[in-house]
Amino acid sequence: MKPFSFKNRIAFNYIITTALLIFVVFFAIYTIVKFSIYVRVNNEIKTEVAKHLKEIEVIENCVLLIREEQWKLKEFNRLDASPAFIQFVDELGALVEKSPNLKLKQLRYYPNAKEHELFDAKLENISVRQIQIPLYQGTKVIGYLIVAMSLEDSVMVLNNLFMIMLIAFPVILIILFLIARFIAGKSIKPINSIINTASYITKDNLESRIPLPQNKDELFTLSQTINSLLDRIENAVIREKQFTSDASHELRTPLAVIKGTLEVLIRKPRTEEEYKEKISYCVSEVNRLNHLVDELLLLARFENQKQNLKLEQVNLVSVLSDTLARNSTHIKDRKLKIISNYPSEVNATTDSYLFSLIINNIITNAIKYSNPSSNITISLAENTNVVVCSIADNGIGIAKEEISRIFDQFYRSKATDHPEIKGTGLGLSIVKRLCDLLEIDLQIQSEENNGTTVHLTLKK
Repeated sequence: MKPFSFKNRIAFNYIITTALLIFVVFFAIYTIVKFSIYVRVNNEIKTEVAKHLKEIEVIENCVLLIREEQWKLKEFNRLDASPAFIQFVDELGALVEKSPNLKLKQLRYYPNAKEHELFDAKLENISVRQIQIPLYQGTKVIGYLIVAMSLEDSVMVLNNLFMIMLIAFPVILIILFLIARFIAGKSIKPINSIINTASYITKDNLESRIPLPQNKDELFTLSQTINSLLDRIENAVIREKQFTSDASHELRTPLAVIKGTLEVLIRKPRTEEEYKEKISYCVSEVNRLNHLVDELLLLARFENQKQNLKLEQVNLVSVLSDTLARNSTHIKDRKLKIISNYPSEVNATTDSYLFSLIINNIITNAIKYSNPSSNITISLAENTNVVVCSIADNGIGIAKEEISRIFDQFYRSKATDHPEIKGTGLGLSIVKRLCDLLEIDLQIQSEENNGTTVHLTLKK
């Protein structure tokens, strides 16, 4: 069985609800019409009862009509649409008198029927509404006045109404289904645009976007959200391609250097000092390659790993002290002076290991890019809800036009101007990625030839 399309499901669900509503409305109409008809018939019968009770008198256990000839003539000449049938019976139900319009027919007396209550009965094959009124002489019942009125016209009206509703019900539902299907088709037109656009999108074609509907409804929001998602995917793919290209280039460079050095080394015999020099150079390139691979793995490892965070209260002073201790040799070699502006203990909520990676990368950069015999200032400032960690150096700084690119992978500001400063261009990319992961606000202020200041804002 072929499944319903989304458009048909919308129309079908709409029709189910509408069908129940129409059924309730039709049932209410039919009930009200039937009730109104019966009320009218009941009132007419009661009027006839009241009128005929005034036209009889009881004498010596006999029911006598006042002006009998006039009564018969009047009943015979009535032109009512639904004339009343009148019949008098004795206490045993035997016929005493009846109206001329009954002709050869006779109303049936129901001994078990409740007095003064209306009920449905039969006059041969005709449906009638009937009432039986007892006639008394003193306290003794001497007979009954039976008044009935035909229900044939009322039954015909009710049957016609029922047939009209029975035919109209499916016709209305079919028409409403077609209308609902048409409206649903127009309403979900943006979904077809989404489907068509999605079918064109591949890894090599991410420029297509979904046309936004004119009405700013849920489908507009959906289309806008998908377009935003496509923007993020396109940017991620572009970054991934750029990263792959840069990574392959960065990995190929030390390998080419090692290969070239070894090829030169084996062309002819060398002295022991030359072998040591070339091998030492290759070892340094291998170390550089290992460092690059470690940083690439670090970037891949902590890509959107929010669920693996181990948040806890961390003593930031301890992290800073450990990092400075690990880099003490480089600090001494460059004759740098560390100025510390913080108390013995400052706590914040973060991941201890990841935060130590952030601090290590920032301090390592400060050491590398500081001028010899200059200062590096590290400070911690506590506010009500946050802690601000600042690391400032007096190094070569960064040009204003390059600050926006310093977080790009493999980007190094004016690397050719400072060939003595080694690096991979991944340090600040790692810092930025980890700060986003830990929800640490990262701000960098820098001025060329005057140094750089990094501000880290953590939640207490």
